[in-house]
Amino acid sequence: MRDLSSILLEWYDIHARPMPWRTSPADKLAGVRPDPYRVWLSEVMLQQTTVAAVKDYFNRFTTRWPTVSDLAAAQDGDVMGEWAGLGYYARARNLLKCARAVVADHNGVFPADHTALLKLPGIGPYTAASLSSIAYDLRHVVVDGNVERVMARLYDIHSPLPASKPELTAKAEALTPNTRTGDYAQAVMDLGATICTPKSPACGICPWRAPCAARKAGTALELPKKTPKKPKPTRHGTVYLAQRVDGAWLLERRPDKGLLGGMLGWPGSDWVDTSEPRPVGMPPVTGEWQVVGTEVRHTFTHFHLILTVMTAEAKADTNGYFLGPEDFRSSDLPTVMRKAFDLVQP
Repeated sequence: MRDLSSILLEWYDIHARPMPWRTSPADKLAGVRPDPYRVWLSEVMLQQTTVAAVKDYFNRFTTRWPTVSDLAAAQDGDVMGEWAGLGYYARARNLLKCARAVVADHNGVFPADHTALLKLPGIGPYTAASLSSIAYDLRHVVVDGNVERVMARLYDIHSPLPASKPELTAKAEALTPNTRTGDYAQAVMDLGATICTPKSPACGICPWRAPCAARKAGTALELPKKTPKKPKPTRHGTVYLAQRVDGAWLLERRPDKGLLGGMLGWPGSDWVDTSEPRPVGMPPVTGEWQVVGTEVRHTFTHFHLILTVMTAEAKADTNGYFLGPEDFRSSDLPTVMRKAFDLVQP
């Protein structure tokens, strides 16, 4: 049996998915090197987010800020606005911190050193391994959900995640070659995304079908096994949408720390675990507040959220942070806040 990494790289050379942030095998042969900035940006965006959801955001970011220096010089509000809807907003805050650290401490160039990368804001073990491997071809194993699934099936490992992660990582590390490590890392991820999929793996066309232990055992669809998650609690809250007669909306920017940190949104109550359908908060301004008939429902990583939406017309002389029609863009709002806005539109 030939070396498994060589078999997979041959498959990848033909079947690599085209990505706006990826340097194809053909381009690499022609001497084109991966852009560490684009690799880093894509990896941050792809954390807990699908490729399909990320592509448009990535293209907008790299058009507006084509280099890490451009991003470092951007206004915080502009970056948060472009990130709106992508979720996990701490990533956007760390994105700016990291870009500015790269410019200030590394002359605008991501260091080709795994240890130095780990010292940058927002870069953890996974992102450091991805940058080291994909951007600089350093031998570091990259393990995401696709890689875990491929390893669990290739070796027929039935220990459930997350406890089995060290074992799966060790298997992935043992297969990582000393050359073309970046291509190999992307090849395993592509294999999991396109062939060794969660529900309908295409075992008949898999380049690793011969050595795959789970295929032989008939257990591929069972793997990887996962420890059941606890049910998500449901929280309730209220948001207040106030608009002046000139069309300006009352908004607030949430604190940098915490959920939706740094994002624009509607004033509102705390989000609390309660059986009450409408926790009563304090409206931000006086007015004849009316309840919108339909609630906002949204799911975050750790809880479900139900929001009561209230609207009122604010007086012309009302104080607060108002944005006029020429400056307000609903696309700058995080998804849960945009859902509330959509409910009050005629």
